[in-house]
Amino acid sequence: MVEEAGTKVVPRGLSRGKGRRIEYAALKGDTKPAPRTATGIGELDRVCGGGFVPGSALLVGGDPGIGKSTLLLQAVAVLAKQGLACDYISGEESVDQVRLRADRLGLADAPVRVAAATDVRDIIASLDGKNAPDVVVIDSIQTMFVDNLDSAPGSVGQVRGSAQELIRLAKRRGLTVILVGHVTKEGMIAGPRVLEHMVDTVLYFEGERGHQFRILRAVKNRFGPTDEIGVFEMTDAGLMEVPNPSALFLADRKGSVSGAAVFAGIEGTRPVLVEIQALVAPTSLGTPRRAVVGWDSSRLAMVLAVLEARCNLRLAGRDVYLNVAGGLRINEPAADLAVAAALVSAYADAPMPDETVIFGEIGLSGEIRAVAQSDIRLKEAAKLGFAQAFAPAGLRTRRHALKITEFSHLSELVDRFEIEGSKELTAET
Repeated sequence: MVEEAGTKVVPRGLSRGKGRRIEYAALKGDTKPAPRTATGIGELDRVCGGGFVPGSALLVGGDPGIGKSTLLLQAVAVLAKQGLACDYISGEESVDQVRLRADRLGLADAPVRVAAATDVRDIIASLDGKNAPDVVVIDSIQTMFVDNLDSAPGSVGQVRGSAQELIRLAKRRGLTVILVGHVTKEGMIAGPRVLEHMVDTVLYFEGERGHQFRILRAVKNRFGPTDEIGVFEMTDAGLMEVPNPSALFLADRKGSVSGAAVFAGIEGTRPVLVEIQALVAPTSLGTPRRAVVGWDSSRLAMVLAVLEARCNLRLAGRDVYLNVAGGLRINEPAADLAVAAALVSAYADAPMPDETVIFGEIGLSGEIRAVAQSDIRLKEAAKLGFAQAFAPAGLRTRRHALKITEFSHLSELVDRFEIEGSKELTAET
């Protein structure tokens, strides 16, 4: 707890003085769409909705070392080479350290102005002049401070006050301000939650340290969609775009392996095929383990309960491990059927049919429900050479080269693996 000095305000009612009448406007008008400044990095432009908007504030958060500073340095270097004035202000590194990173990435020739500062008053005085930049990166907002507060940098008051002053400058001068934010151990951006409400766009940079893939995800965007992702690959030369993430996520897939299923998912407007891996093993513990990477653990518990209650699979005394290959995190319920297929395949020690993709949502009674954008999923699977698809019954799709096998209940999928234990239990009941 840090005490913040301030004047005591006693709430009072409105005075008798008359207020000024506000002016109303119709919803329909001649408002033009927000102008865009394309960065030249296609994956970043996709997530932002087409590029940066002048006068907007973006907040980019992610784990330490995930590549936030690298991506933004690459972006401002490309914009600077296009003729825009770009500033990079670092509160964590010195100018020499930023130069070393730029030299390692091959960006030393970009006309980007670099500075090391933490005082917001000095930063605004430098930006609010004749040589005001078009784009400015503040790395990071947790290191900035305003001198009229006595709390330390990174505290709730300092983060809120610093962001408020920088956002006000962006709106007044038409600058694009990009704020880098630290995250807590829970993965949320450190500081007050109001910080995400103040900015126009919130981007999260995700990825596992053991994988070279990085996912840029928009969770808030006032000028574009909020369900788009951008896929990057971390290399020695910096972050490289991945225009076809499905082919990259499936590059190391091995055929005819039990416990593996290919899920045809949708991330925003982009179809993404990813492999879901499962392992079901006997346990010597009183409480079996349930380990999940890349999916919702409560959703896995629901699928396991449906397999036990509706399909008569004995999973209560076994350890269950689930992994989404490539470091991608899946959030849509359309992955239920692919997860169930991987679990049943691992339980029966029988591989899924070759070149098969699968998608569908599972209800608590075991029924398989239809999902949206089935045509896009099947089209992407056919483009990558898949020959068959397991999908919900009553699928309304156009003609595809894939052979589509429809399921209306989860037990139909279990019966394809011919699990003896399940048949014996079914006969007993």
